[in-house]
Amino acid sequence: MSEHIVKRFDTELQRLDGEIRRMGAMAVAQLEAAMDVLQRRDSQAAERVVANDEAIDALELEIGHDVLQLLALRQPMARDLREVYAALRISADIERIGDYAANAAKRSIVLNRLPLAPPGRGLPALARLAGGLVSEALEAWRLRDADRAMAVRGRDAELDGEYTGLFRELLTWMAEDPRHITACTHLLFIAKNIERIGDHATNIAENTWFLVHGEPPAGEREKRDQTSAQA
Repeated sequence: MSEHIVKRFDTELQRLDGEIRRMGAMAVAQLEAAMDVLQRRDSQAAERVVANDEAIDALELEIGHDVLQLLALRQPMARDLREVYAALRISADIERIGDYAANAAKRSIVLNRLPLAPPGRGLPALARLAGGLVSEALEAWRLRDADRAMAVRGRDAELDGEYTGLFRELLTWMAEDPRHITACTHLLFIAKNIERIGDHATNIAENTWFLVHGEPPAGEREKRDQTSAQA
């Protein structure tokens, strides 16, 4: 491969990196906005959060197109192929994170039509933890830092534990006063959306490990989500 072609390929990879960083920042901002409108009970702002998901979807399509172009024109191999493959997988995870944030905003609109719900005190903290994991996973990917990525993978169990605690809190509210059942059910779905965001942050971390080492990380993820045993 000539020096010119190598430089062109590197430029195209850098462009792909920039698109993913932009997409990731948008998804994290979406999650923060969804929690903000939920707490303020602002349905109009929630509708804007939902509409903004289209921009993330459009970026994923653009990244997919760029990946196909790279594969067709450059035919990368070894580490270069892993770079392109990881970019495609990570963009799909970010798109799902944006979807979950939009889903949370949609449910906040429904909640606003109901009597004021129980506080769900752990929900904003859960969202901050999930958003932090996504940001850290994307930073590990940007730096191609496999060890940092594995630290994110390890912290997913912390998010599971927080989610389980919130799940129990909301079930208690429902048991104590059946009038809270509808609102708490929506809050439970929002909490589950946030827990799934943490799973996608872990996927990004695992793709970073694969990119660097050429193999998936060893061992199973630690899981602390005990809600399936309590449902």
